[in-house]
Amino acid sequence: MSAVRHLADLSPSAESSVWLDTILKGDCVAALNKLPDHSIDVIFADPPYNLQLEGDLHRPDQSKVDAVDDEWDQFESFAAYDAFTRAWLLAARRVLKPNGTIWVIGSYHNIFRVGAIMQDLGFWILNDVVWRKTNPMPNFRGRRFQNAHETMIWASRDPKAKGYTFNYDAMKAANDDVQMRSDWLFPICTGNERLKDENGNKVHPTQKPEALLARIMLSSTKPGDVVLDPFFGSGTTGAVAKRLGRHFVGIERDQTYIDAAQERIDRVKPLADMDLSVLTGKRAEPRVAFVSLIDSGLIKPGAVLHDIKRRWQARVRADGTVAVGDMSGSIHKVGALVQGLDACNGWTFWHYERSGGLNQIDELRRIARLGMDRAGA
Repeated sequence: MSAVRHLADLSPSAESSVWLDTILKGDCVAALNKLPDHSIDVIFADPPYNLQLEGDLHRPDQSKVDAVDDEWDQFESFAAYDAFTRAWLLAARRVLKPNGTIWVIGSYHNIFRVGAIMQDLGFWILNDVVWRKTNPMPNFRGRRFQNAHETMIWASRDPKAKGYTFNYDAMKAANDDVQMRSDWLFPICTGNERLKDENGNKVHPTQKPEALLARIMLSSTKPGDVVLDPFFGSGTTGAVAKRLGRHFVGIERDQTYIDAAQERIDRVKPLADMDLSVLTGKRAEPRVAFVSLIDSGLIKPGAVLHDIKRRWQARVRADGTVAVGDMSGSIHKVGALVQGLDACNGWTFWHYERSGGLNQIDELRRIARLGMDRAGA
């Protein structure tokens, strides 16, 4: 069961067990300042959109539209909204791990302002992802196009950030072995998923669909990662994180939202570990240089490598290069030169002899990776 904690209970040096899988009650910036530096893997932020609504919105039959007119979405000016945005993004950047990423969702009212401020603060935009709604709200006044999408900015902490999580192979496999595109089609939150109070009214006006958060977490996190939501609302981020074996930290100041989110999360049953394995390909595996095979004794200087048809022989040198006659260089360069090609994957082109047969040196690379994994453990 998750817990609700007040900011007075925390300090930046607090153990992670104190704030993991909890809802922190209070202002988002104040709460972020209570968390340790570089403690969060991924942030999903659904900040106020600053919709600038003026008066009630009615349908053609004069019934009132249940629009977002809450106090938390209202700012006195663009300058005030920009100051607020800058403050929470600065605080969020501090708690993000060097290889962490952030997702921010918004509409045309705010996402361009948010994106500019993110770039000013040093974030590096990886993608803008369009959430295309299958069932958007109609444009009742008929004075502009129907607003049928929202935009998400996905960014790393800075331009030099390396090693951030992107489960490319899993996303491609889930998309029928075609690269996952940056336009995602989901319905808005409706039906049993929509939280309602005892009077049948929506608990939160901008509740996001769980499918959207699941796509975000499955693409950019690993099981056990910590996902922070500084505008927790109805708790979609926490519910999905718990189900998918991720930790969450939510920040919310409204007790009504906190109570609804807490009850919702407590009902979630996590998936079994076997159902949470992430499909990975070679690009997600640790890099192994050819010289590492020599360093680990898997292949020795002076050994001879062959192509599968034994047309060429390459002699392994102590510095990790190979030589065929007067040609020398990396396994890839020499493989390309002997074939007269611009490029070559040396790991699959070159083979070593074992028990009278030829085996790809890529097999030795797999053995080296296993050794790296054991050393890391």
